[in-house]
Parts: sequence; C-alpha cells; structure tokens
Amino acid sequence: MVKEIGFIGLGTVGGHIAANLLKAHYKLSVFDSRPETAKNLLTQGAKWASSPFEVAQGKDMVIVVMPEKEEMEAALSGTDGFLAGINPGAILVDMGTHSLEATMELSAKATAKGIQFLEAPIWGTKEHAISGLLTVLTGGDQTLLSRCREVFSHFALNIIHVGDVGDATRMKFVVNLVQAELMAALAEGLVLGEKLGFKAEKILEVLESGGVASPLFNAKGRSIARGDFSRNLALKYVYEGLMMATDAAAKANLELPAANAVAKIYEKALKAGRGEEDFSAIVKELH
Repeated sequence: MVKEIGFIGLGTVGGHIAANLLKAHYKLSVFDSRPETAKNLLTQGAKWASSPFEVAQGKDMVIVVMPEKEEMEAALSGTDGFLAGINPGAILVDMGTHSLEATMELSAKATAKGIQFLEAPIWGTKEHAISGLLTVLTGGDQTLLSRCREVFSHFALNIIHVGDVGDATRMKFVVNLVQAELMAALAEGLVLGEKLGFKAEKILEVLESGGVASPLFNAKGRSIARGDFSRNLALKYVYEGLMMATDAAAKANLELPAANAVAKIYEKALKAGRGEEDFSAIVKELH
C-alpha cells in the first residue's frame, strides 16, 4: 500500500495534484526548483525537501510532473537526482509530457535500478486538476497500474491504460495534436463569425447545438468572449506538445498539413510574447 509519496514539479497542474493528495491524507514530501510554489502546500501539511534526491528517498511512490528538460536534469543530476534517491522496489510515476526518447531513457534507467516505472502523462487543465477531473494515460504493467489506481483516483476522473511503456507518450501526441487543432478551429470560427456580424455568444449557441459541440468549445469559447486569457493551460506547453506530435509524424513519414498550418499560429503567438497566457490566446493573432 502506498502511504508516503515524493512529489516533484509544482507547476500549474502539479501543485493542484499535490494538494488533492494531501486532502486524501497521504504523507507528502515536495520539491520544485522554485521553492515559493510550495508555500500553500506546506501550510496544508506537506514537507519540503531540499533536492530531488531527498524528496525521493524512502518513499513508496515518487510522482514527477515536469517539462522534459527539467525532469531529465532532476533525474540524472548525479547524487542529487531522484533516480539516485528512489529505493529499489519503489514506484516511479512519470506524469510529464515528453519525447518518446526521453520517456524510454528514463524507463530504462529506472528499471536498471530495480525501480518500478509507470508512464502516466496527464491530460487536462488547471481547472481539471483543482476539481480532481484529470485524465491519466498509462503505459506499462497493468498490475503496477492497479497498485497506483487508488492514488490516481484522488486527482483523476479517467485512468486509461493504452499499452506498454512508450504507448502512453504516443497517445499523448494524438491528444496534443487534436487539442491544438480544435482550439485553432474555434478561434477561426469566432473571428470569422464576428467579421460577418455575429456576437460570440450567438456563435457559441449555434456551435453547441450540433455535432461539433464539445466541452473545449464551451469552456474556451466563453472565456474568449469575456476576454479572459488567464493561464489555465499555457500556450507554450500546447505548442511544445504540438511540435512533439508533428515530429512523431515526420518520423513515421506522415504528412499532417493541418497540424503544420496550426503550428504557425502558435509560433506567431509565442513570438508575440503570449507563451504564458492560456492557449486560447491564439485568437489574438487572427484579428
């Protein structure tokens, strides 16, 4: 049974996952390269660790939610890395969104140390994380997943096993692609509709009445109509995920013309300094 958890990565989503685990009464040690992100968690009972090594040491499970570059540095930084701190037999859950190469490297190094590795990239926004409604895509041994389900249930609505280690990363590429393209389609539809004389509320009413209705259109369409682009899912991360998807397609000799066109919109938004805004902010580049 998992009782003590080491948690690394307290960003927009990770911090709220950690908060939900504290509410579920797990003993939680936390680490982030920015100590200020842990302030609220410490008041809720979390213990601060001074390094990736310390946060992993002696834990039943270590959960990591970090961008690829930061995670690999935290994993492999010699005697301070979390791979050095995790005890053989403990569980390492990788919840970041990475390239396939990084995922497989981390899995191989963990396995070589006798660490049980579960690939589990998360899908969802800050609101999903706060409400415990994230989706977790998992790749690896199903028996190991069974041991992790209770922990995941405190922050995830959907826990989907998609295959072996590596398969969850591949599936996340699909998710990243569709999510980015859906937002671009919504943004273009709103801009076109407004140019043709309709208010955003009326456009959304029509879209939500038919076959193209989706939770994303509902939530993001309303926030765009209010002019609210506060970060729920950062534009820079959606762009990075889209780039991973198009790179995977190129390696498979697959041409994705729509994805390539959409990538240019996100790239333009990044160059305009919108990377820290919500990914719905791409609509600003269409006016």
